Amino acid sequence: MAFRLCARRPYHQQYLGANEAGHEIYDTKRSEIGELLYRLKYRGDMAAAREIVDTISKFLAPHRDKIDLIVPVPPSGVRAVQPVVVVARGIGVALGIPMAECVTTTRGATQLKKVLDPAKRNELLAGLHAVDPAQTAGKNILLFCDLFRSGATMNAITELLMTVGKAASVRALAITRTRSNQ
Repeated sequence: MAFRLCARRPYHQQYLGANEAGHEIYDTKRSEIGELLYRLKYRGDMAAAREIVDTISKFLAPHRDKIDLIVPVPPSGVRAVQPVVVVARGIGVALGIPMAECVTTTRGATQLKKVLDPAKRNELLAGLHAVDPAQTAGKNILLFCDLFRSGATMNAITELLMTVGKAASVRALAITRTRSNQ
């Protein structure tokens, strides 16, 4: 069972063409939570983090008894502040649920949001993550991510948590999704 917080259409985009470097450009209108994530992730706006935490905590409160541990998906890029970790930690504090960064990467990760080929995504994910089963065995886990595209990363980590990590259950929650879920 997966929780769903993002709207079906978290934002609307209109293709505007390509810029001088050949990159596609869009006129983007984001959902409220999508705009908050953008502000946190790309502008370092910690007030946006508090609003995201408040929104998600209210959403999850009725399901609190089904979650023993919050596990953030490891970030694929390096940032001074990792939005997924900041928000996961905030949710944990708000709901009184421990948060553990017990899933790690075994090598440098490629941002999959730009990889369109499902076979290539799976190839890049093979063996990418490791889990500390001492922290996950027997637990009902909320796997938390900031951005969802195809579900390949969350599926791979869920499989790892259920097998190697010996989790009792894994539920997944993402803040928003990209413009395509191929």
